[in-house]
Amino acid sequence: MNAATSTSILIIEDEPLLRLTLGDHMRDMGFEVFEAADGQAGLDLFRTRRPSLVTLDLRMDILDGHEVLAAIRQEDHEVPVIIISGQGQMDDVIRALRAGAFDYIQKPIYDLAILDHAVDRALERSALRHGNAQLSRSFLAEGPQRPEDFEQMLTTSTRMRDIFRYCEAVAQSPEPVLITGETGVGKELLARALHRSSRRSGPFVAVNVAGLDSQVFSDTLFGHVRGAFTGADRPREGFMERAAGGTLFLDEIGDLSPQAQICLLRVLQEREYHPLGCDCPRPLRARILAATNRQFNELRGSTGLRSDFFFRLATHVVTLPPLRERPEDIPLLAKHFLEEACAALGRPVPECSCPLLARLKGYPFPGNVRELRAMVHDALGRSTSGRLGPDAFPSLAALPPEDSAFASPQNPFSGLSSLPSLRAAAEALVAEAMRRAGGVQKVAASILGITPQALSERLRRG
Repeated sequence: MNAATSTSILIIEDEPLLRLTLGDHMRDMGFEVFEAADGQAGLDLFRTRRPSLVTLDLRMDILDGHEVLAAIRQEDHEVPVIIISGQGQMDDVIRALRAGAFDYIQKPIYDLAILDHAVDRALERSALRHGNAQLSRSFLAEGPQRPEDFEQMLTTSTRMRDIFRYCEAVAQSPEPVLITGETGVGKELLARALHRSSRRSGPFVAVNVAGLDSQVFSDTLFGHVRGAFTGADRPREGFMERAAGGTLFLDEIGDLSPQAQICLLRVLQEREYHPLGCDCPRPLRARILAATNRQFNELRGSTGLRSDFFFRLATHVVTLPPLRERPEDIPLLAKHFLEEACAALGRPVPECSCPLLARLKGYPFPGNVRELRAMVHDALGRSTSGRLGPDAFPSLAALPPEDSAFASPQNPFSGLSSLPSLRAAAEALVAEAMRRAGGVQKVAASILGITPQALSERLRRG
């Protein structure tokens, strides 16, 4: 069972021993628990505490379970209610289910795992409904409702703001999120933003799983008990336990070994794990985020992830675009990294020349944002003047002139013996803009200085 500390359960039960048993069990599972001995007290607690889930006895004094359920449904259509019924009450149970109860459990409860399963399903469905509602609302907004959660990712890109809105919409879902993108685009930064947006009280714990064999992977994530193997003279807490109530970020998930994929698949399906050497399962209380620099289509190939593991992991998928597909962010990021470098060296911030910013926009940045940061820090060390130009960036100097639209102020047609037709020149210009934009029409239109609609019409006409 995956209980966040913000998840609360209201138990409305008139049998003292059962109420005590259920309450202690739910507290042991990490939930905040409220208890009521009759229907009226339960309804009062519901109105003041607004729990995440309600367990409800049907046969009680003052107000019976049907009256309480009707009152709850008048005030809240979404909160899941699980009926606790005695034998011979099936007609009452059917009536309650038709009135909006989520599930029922029959007394006496010999196995509390039955309750655990019902609670898990109810909370997961509630989280899914909440996430769908959030997602619907997010499409009507221009950006995330809490932009401060994403403030570490500097951008002016509409495409990035759309990604932030989607992440905010699924942040509180218990389902995994797979983040894909090239090296250096900021996948861990986005994972941390998702964690902040989720409002989970536990920590954000990151681990790189690339190259871990099956036993090392299991020990790293699940931990072990004393005596689990030779040399295990003391118990070890795994990363899943450290991330309880928070987020576990698994980086480089695309390089996970097949055996480790099987181990993690079971955890994702059953929401529990076994420390090495331990027969008793422990509940997964962390939300799983994963990242890979492999292309999305590669993950499902013959050398990629197992199909069952891939589909379980990729419930929500976010792909971060490379920096070359959002050149509008380059000046903002360059200025930020320049201020960062100057603060570290105790130097005044130099001015960035216009030719420098133009050349940076034409550079492909195979290392993405991480490469831009390294380039700016290195350039500051090379520059001694109060103005930063292209000569301080060796990577830009190595670009062939034809690879940069700003390599020379010379007329690009002046050296040709014959001129192309206007249509041929326009087609070549559009083709080059699309190549530099990685096929993204909005970016290509920005490079050409025309609207996306105008570019779309030109491409349609061929």
